Amino acid sequence: MMNTPTLRRLLPILAVLAALSACSDKTPPSVNNAVNYVAVSRGRIDVEGGLLHLSMPDEGTLTKIPVHEGDHVKRGQVLAVLNIEPARLAMNAAQAQLGQTKAQVALYAAQLTTARTHAERLVAAADAGAADRQSADNAKGAVAQLHAEWEGARAATHMAEVKLREARYALNRRTLRSPVEATVVRITAPVGASVSPQSDPLFTLLPNRPMIVRAELSEMYVGAVHPGMVASVVIDDDQVTSSIPAHVSRIGDVFGSSKLEDDPALRANERTVECILTFDKPQTLRVGQRVLVRYGAPAAPPH
Repeated sequence: MMNTPTLRRLLPILAVLAALSACSDKTPPSVNNAVNYVAVSRGRIDVEGGLLHLSMPDEGTLTKIPVHEGDHVKRGQVLAVLNIEPARLAMNAAQAQLGQTKAQVALYAAQLTTARTHAERLVAAADAGAADRQSADNAKGAVAQLHAEWEGARAATHMAEVKLREARYALNRRTLRSPVEATVVRITAPVGASVSPQSDPLFTLLPNRPMIVRAELSEMYVGAVHPGMVASVVIDDDQVTSSIPAHVSRIGDVFGSSKLEDDPALRANERTVECILTFDKPQTLRVGQRVLVRYGAPAAPPH
């Protein structure tokens, strides 16, 4: 008995023989013409990079979701907000600490300037014999101490700036923004729900990018198909529809099992490579639609 993989490889040959011997007018023209193409494969409508699945970058309680499913959002537009009060208070505290350290730096700088001037005068007076050397040395010691305190205040200011940046970063993590212009496909949690980065994606977005076809090209056809080749795409809905012009953009380098084959046995044994096709003109289609792809221009029918 012939095994399943062998039968699968013979199907295209049997289809050609059946089409050549067919004489009934009841067979749809699209089936008869299919044998005149270089190759045929199944595929799905997609966008470059696929759908985006976004989770909140931080954990907390959702307080605002200003968009709805079906909305068109711009890049950077707010999608969801967590409770920001703790993060806002932390940022205010960091700002206050930074202001305090900056004030200390300014105070020590002013005192240091005065102390240096006083020390220089005492040293000059001591050199002239008008003042004792001990007073001059004490003045220079005071300058050194103020300089150390000024340096410490500057270091504290730097640390306060770092803490403020951390607080702002933490506050920004309480808000989720759209990374691209897109359409909101799905929202999985309502306001009031507790979420975290480990939760299921909160948003599914369809990026505003041109539609493509991800087709599964059988290993028997790989050698016959090449980038730039013209193709036609038909929506696989069991109805005879007009084809959509497209061309092969790229062909994958890795073989894998079929994901579009309905028969589990054939799906496990069929070796395919991913073939990406782009449409010659922008199309309004739905991601996930199954299609039939025909590669190459059809040959002229025999006379």
